[in-house]
Amino acid sequence: MTTPTPGLRERKKQATRQALREAALRLAMERGPDQVRVEDIAEAAGVSPRTYNNYFASREQAIVSAVTADREARIAAAVAARPAGVRLADAITEAVVEQYTATGERAHKALLLITTRTALRDAFLDATAGIEPPLTAVIAERLDDAEAPAARVLAASVAAAVRIALEGWLRPAGNAESAASFATGGLVVPSGSLPDRIRTALAPLAPAFDAAEQPARA
Repeated sequence: MTTPTPGLRERKKQATRQALREAALRLAMERGPDQVRVEDIAEAAGVSPRTYNNYFASREQAIVSAVTADREARIAAAVAARPAGVRLADAITEAVVEQYTATGERAHKALLLITTRTALRDAFLDATAGIEPPLTAVIAERLDDAEAPAARVLAASVAAAVRIALEGWLRPAGNAESAASFATGGLVVPSGSLPDRIRTALAPLAPAFDAAEQPARA
């Protein structure tokens, strides 16, 4: 799948979005998320609060975006790069696992920050919905049917499965005290292996992917 080169206007928008999310994360790590206002983020990025609102609906969304930025596109690109002979279910599973677990030190520190606030955790989970649009296009191309509703259904199912895996990772089973800590915004220690959780959540989708691929391979 060939990605068109963005024009000047789109590149400026991308640069503004990048500046905002980088400013949001830096300020949150310096001051703590609760001490960061939208106005502070906008000022640090050199734009107006009105411009900020064109890109993000909340400070939490901006902070989380610094961690999740472009992940959805990278997942789709990784699937598209897999050889045609690779089973689609396997290609998607490995692409998702790779993009959700191959994080550097900076992203790891940001993720630790996210685990300390309910609003940040919610924004992090909501970001999984972004998987659907780019993955839909890749699946449709793989199935050789751009109009097939199956591509969107499958991509939406992947996004839902990833969210479920992350919820389980960030909401470890435990006693009532742990549950209360999660609900009130206390620190949550991620539980278990995230790659294993993702693979387990995506496994039930494999038969649907196999069935959708059969006509394309016939």
